[in-house]
Parts: sequence; C-alpha cells; structure tokens
Amino acid sequence: MDPSQSFNQPPGAWNSSEKSAMLYPSAPPPYQANPAGYPPSFPSQPFPQGPYAQGPYPGQPVVAVQPAVFVTAAPLASQVPDYLGYSIFTMLCCFWPLGIAALIFSCSTRNANFSGQRELAGKNSKTALNLNHAALGTGLIIIVLLIIVNIVF
Repeated sequence: MDPSQSFNQPPGAWNSSEKSAMLYPSAPPPYQANPAGYPPSFPSQPFPQGPYAQGPYPGQPVVAVQPAVFVTAAPLASQVPDYLGYSIFTMLCCFWPLGIAALIFSCSTRNANFSGQRELAGKNSKTALNLNHAALGTGLIIIVLLIIVNIVF
C-alpha cells in the first residue's frame, strides 16, 4: 500500500463523470400496456362463482382456500392434584433421587392441567404420587437403618 495515498481520497484514475452516469441513468423506458410475455389483464371480468368455475384466465380452475382454524385449550375446571409440595418434601427430606423424579412428574401434571389435558394430568399425577410414596418409604427405611447401625456399632 502506498503511504502517500490517503484513504479519504479516490485513486488517481477516478473519473467522476463515469460514476455519476451510473448513478443517474437517462430517462426510463416508456410504459408498456402489456409487456412482452405477460397475458393481458381482465379488470372488468367478474370473479367466477361455483365449485367448478374457471379462474381469471381461460382453462385455469379456481382454488378455494379454507381459513385456518386455531384451537386453544383452556385450563381444566377441576384440576387433578399435582402433589408438588409432597414432591418437594420427599426430595429434600427423604430419598432425593426419587423425589426429583416425583418433582418432574408433578410439574408435568401442572402443565397438563393448564393445557386442558385431563388424561395426561391424571397419569402424571398418579406417577408422582407413587414416586413420592416410594421416596418416603425408602427414606424412612434408610433413616431406621442408620439409627440401628449407630446404636449397635
């Protein structure tokens, strides 16, 4: 790079008239009613009616599109119990691996309740309850065994 040239100055072979001709061309071409390759338009032709009508061009069928239907689910009126508190208790105080699994199913039950899916909410609720009972039983057995081991040894 030549240090004598500045970045702010154009190079020596710069011709400003060539550049301005590219930016501002001469007058645009005249308007054509029907450009080459395009079929003529029919603004006064009525839109065809009926299931087997032709489209705006001869030989072209009309395609009727149905509007999109959006279905939204409402939360359940009588919600399935999610046992979230029981899951948190078993996770913190009893057997944490089963407590975490129960917590996940409790959250899934809550999501299914809010999305209106009663069957899924019932299945997740039952699974969360069974995991909570298993975590509580396992935690009690471990606590009893720890007490026995500490007393005997």
